Amino acid sequence: MPATPARPRRTRTLTAVAVLAVSALLASGCARAGTAGSGTSDSGGSKTVGVGLVYSKTGPLAAYGKQYIEGFRAGLEYATKGTGKAGGRTIEVTERDDAGDASKAVAAAKDLIGKGTKIIAGSTDSGIALQMAPLAAQNKVLFIDGPAATDAVTGINTYTFRSGRQSYQDTLTAAAMLGDAKGKKVTVLAQDSTFGQANVAAVKAVLGGEGAQVSSVLAPPSATDLTPFARQVESAGPDLVFVAWAGATAPALWTALDQQGVLASSTVTTGLAGTASYPVFGTGGEKITFLAHYFAGAAGTEAEKAMTASVEKAGGTPDLFTPDGFSAAQMIVRAVEEGGDDVDAMVKALEGWTFEGVKGEQRIRAEDHALLQPMFQAKLKGSGATAVPELIKKLPMGDVVPPVKPLAG
Repeated sequence: MPATPARPRRTRTLTAVAVLAVSALLASGCARAGTAGSGTSDSGGSKTVGVGLVYSKTGPLAAYGKQYIEGFRAGLEYATKGTGKAGGRTIEVTERDDAGDASKAVAAAKDLIGKGTKIIAGSTDSGIALQMAPLAAQNKVLFIDGPAATDAVTGINTYTFRSGRQSYQDTLTAAAMLGDAKGKKVTVLAQDSTFGQANVAAVKAVLGGEGAQVSSVLAPPSATDLTPFARQVESAGPDLVFVAWAGATAPALWTALDQQGVLASSTVTTGLAGTASYPVFGTGGEKITFLAHYFAGAAGTEAEKAMTASVEKAGGTPDLFTPDGFSAAQMIVRAVEEGGDDVDAMVKALEGWTFEGVKGEQRIRAEDHALLQPMFQAKLKGSGATAVPELIKKLPMGDVVPPVKPLAG
């Protein structure tokens, strides 16, 4: 379809994209993988604590799962100083593949819990995380969410924490670029999924709270012809457009937006997803200011250097969600060191804890278990496979603080 004539350039267009471009098979093994259990003794007589990692080793979000598990292995090595032990207990990790299916995730978690596992971590998908969190509360086990970004996980119950950022923090990072939003029209373009709806809610809360008029255009996750949705965005005539997208249809999305004149008539700000997504933007990547959860080299911290060295030594490459796995391992080591095999003591040990993560100083807010953390703004230099992100600004955790959502129970 030919592109529609470009209209005069609007004030801004705001987008937040989480793109999945490739799926990769996960290398087998984990630091001291073994039979799940807690408070048991191994053949050498020392106590062990079982950790169950239930994540997307295969399925639509396998690439994100791969990043997470590589970060976890590096984080466990870092936090235990290579011993695989915390508080005198050997950490035994059992991996389970949920393949992006909530029923498989819940079944795996129930099996692990039945075998005595008191720590579950790893949800890659937001919908799965929302199934796992109540299970943790019902069984009084510690659940540490992975890359799943839905805001609904924060404050959901006493036993649930998160090791990555949440959608609200993405929105605050973008809002920091916009200045005064009062009176502006904002359209959220997203998939009609838990992730997409969470972004709609976050934009309404942040920018709507600043006086913007927020509407949304939601596409079915299965949609492949995205032109009708791009037309809806263009016809709405927004000052700002916020796109929240996950999956392999991202190239079609950007093509549709370009053909319908959205990109030509707008100043575009978009979320920086994983390395595999960079070619999606083509030559236009250099014109976009990105909001970023993380990209390799963004932080410059000692933890980041350690993570990078460990991941690369194992044959991997740090990417968008590698820090989420690293932080999860740090949190688990903290929980075991301070709480032993007492889950309520683990919860208390994590609440209010401030630590140096890959991204810099991070803090687990006691009131709702939100993980306060720095965020980034960046640009892409080059295009296609040669595109490389460059840091524009690092926002300290205090600049991107989501509102408190008191614990539900």
